[in-house]
Amino acid sequence: MAKETHQTRTAPSNGVQSSGSSSTSGGLTPDLSDSFAEAQGSGGETHQVAQADGAVLTTAQGVPVADDQNSLKQGARGPTLLEDFHFREKIFHFDHERIPERVVHARGYGAHGYFELTDSLADVTRADIFQRVGEKTEAFVRFSTVAGSKGSPDLARDVRGFAVKLYTKEGNWDLVGNNIPVFFIQDAIKFPDLIHAAKPAPDRAFPQAQTAHDNFWDFISLTPESMHMVMWIMSDRTIPRSFRTMEGFGVHTFRLVDADGRSSFVKFHWKPKLGLQSVAWNEAVKINGADPDFHRRDLWTAIEKGDFPEWELGVQIFDQEFADKFDFDILDATKIIPEELLPVRVVGRLVLDRVVDNFFAETEQVAFCTQNIVPGIDFSNDPLLQGRNFSYLDTQLKRLGSPNFTHLPINAPRCPFAHFQQDGHMAMHNPAGRANYEPNSWGAAGGPREDPARGFRSHATAPEGDKSRIRPESFADHYSQARQFFVSQTPIEQKHIGDALVFELSKVERPDIRSRMVSHLIHIDESLATTVADGLGLALPDPAEAARPTRTDLPPSDALSIAKNGPQSFAGRKLGLLITDGADADLVKALMAALEAADAMCEIVAPRIGGATLSDGTLIPAQQKIDGGPSVLYDAVAIIASAQGAAMLAMDAPAKDFVTDAFAHCKFIGLSTETEPLLVKAGIAEDLDDGCLAITSKADAQAFVEALAPLRFWARESQVDLDAMNG
Repeated sequence: MAKETHQTRTAPSNGVQSSGSSSTSGGLTPDLSDSFAEAQGSGGETHQVAQADGAVLTTAQGVPVADDQNSLKQGARGPTLLEDFHFREKIFHFDHERIPERVVHARGYGAHGYFELTDSLADVTRADIFQRVGEKTEAFVRFSTVAGSKGSPDLARDVRGFAVKLYTKEGNWDLVGNNIPVFFIQDAIKFPDLIHAAKPAPDRAFPQAQTAHDNFWDFISLTPESMHMVMWIMSDRTIPRSFRTMEGFGVHTFRLVDADGRSSFVKFHWKPKLGLQSVAWNEAVKINGADPDFHRRDLWTAIEKGDFPEWELGVQIFDQEFADKFDFDILDATKIIPEELLPVRVVGRLVLDRVVDNFFAETEQVAFCTQNIVPGIDFSNDPLLQGRNFSYLDTQLKRLGSPNFTHLPINAPRCPFAHFQQDGHMAMHNPAGRANYEPNSWGAAGGPREDPARGFRSHATAPEGDKSRIRPESFADHYSQARQFFVSQTPIEQKHIGDALVFELSKVERPDIRSRMVSHLIHIDESLATTVADGLGLALPDPAEAARPTRTDLPPSDALSIAKNGPQSFAGRKLGLLITDGADADLVKALMAALEAADAMCEIVAPRIGGATLSDGTLIPAQQKIDGGPSVLYDAVAIIASAQGAAMLAMDAPAKDFVTDAFAHCKFIGLSTETEPLLVKAGIAEDLDDGCLAITSKADAQAFVEALAPLRFWARESQVDLDAMNG
């Protein structure tokens, strides 16, 4: 591993703006203003002493804080220590800021299912869930957005929580992850600051469920360790088409421990059976208006119709030798291990097959805690994971109001359990008998006893180094993997990242924050930085000071691209079929049959909710009236109309929006011959391309459905987007 040193990071004093990054260790050290002076500590580390014109940061007890950037650890890469009262106070207060909804991940949706083991891991872990191939374990999964409140829309640009509770035979295991494998920060002490910056500003209480504002980008531009995460959140990963079409990750490095106490490192991956898929940003904005419950409705509908969502569980398992040789620190939560370097081994599948009976009792009251692990699984010294373990239990106490939240059915283990914990608010069961303590001399009547053979044991690791607030030098490279992510994207995905950055930073009012953010992008990709600067009307600034130079030798990774990991068919997707009275019955029925055969959904849209009477007299009920069923709700669309019906649609603004939005969002469009008047009025009749397919026969209907597998006709974007044209 690289040499480890103390790290000091300071923020600008009140009213003074500064930028840049430390040349020592992993974080940002803005240029010092006149209100700060340097003093050397006895150990050689640099401290910043505030002068009279700048307030000193203190704890709530008034104790001056020397380092607000790093939690207290035993050695640079060692575990976080319980005695860190500043971290404890900061997290404690943060965890208790909101009631009754979650501080983060407030908007969530869950379902029941099971995990089935397909490849035993008995050779590397004693965890019971990984022993017997074919065995199923009950599971509950909650998907969520991070920044918004419970009432925010589903399609906000945001990280998605992917939390899995597995009710194993040896206790509950909570794998509490996200749909992105890295995170913004390296140390949990910065989590309150990150979320405060992302949430609505405290004075004005807006914007809601958005990061397109000054506070967020001010914090991010002062935190170079976030740059890898910035590439992910500005990609289409943060506007997924469905919970069913996004990946999940455990984020951190964990340990697997076998029956003999031998340990391996592991990273967890959930890969969707339907492949990856996201929506376009303009589409997401319109979906939030048309159906703010889009993701919830999609998951509920899929399970209710028997199209059960499914993910494969994959693991990256490696030893200490690999960790020592890897280019980056495996304890750094802002880094990944590329799948091309360490392939993902698929060991099981997760299937969601039952919706909840009551949203509040199950989805709202479910309590996930990262510290909930089982024998055979253990933690690493990742400082972000260590902090999460400390924080989550405290959060559940505040939110659910009692230490007895495990008595709630959704949180209770499915295996037998016995302990001496008693009383407290909402105690639904107490120890039976005389003894409520251990050890005791009451024999079998004295209650449960510890079991050295079956019980949980932490992997034995020797502490290293001094007790200090430090961050290792091995955490210091903030740009190389960010660049690797960007160059791994297809050109259209790279364009979307640039578009997202321009959009978000255009909402930032202060030019210095915009410029500072662009100064970091130069280290990731100069063409990206130039694109964003041009989009903002900025002169390209000087590069930010970098703690480590960007490595350009990291190869692209296809696993990081959505477009390269999309579906191979239209299965599980939904087509919006706009029909009118008199529409060709054979074409409508052929298209519906082809979709059913492809395991896809079809939703009928019509001028009236009562539906439309086809050419053979058949009445087809509609699921959506045209002004309530815009094309943004569908993965592809088709329009089959009579001549009279098409003429009527050509006078209807929502009908014209239906086709123009589908065209602008690069969707495949199926068209019967009679629809030309609508296309003319919508202004796209002269622009039809290979993504617009004629449906004039049953064979055409079948061919159209087969053509939908790519989901988007991205070649069209250069013709419909001003940024693409200018680029």
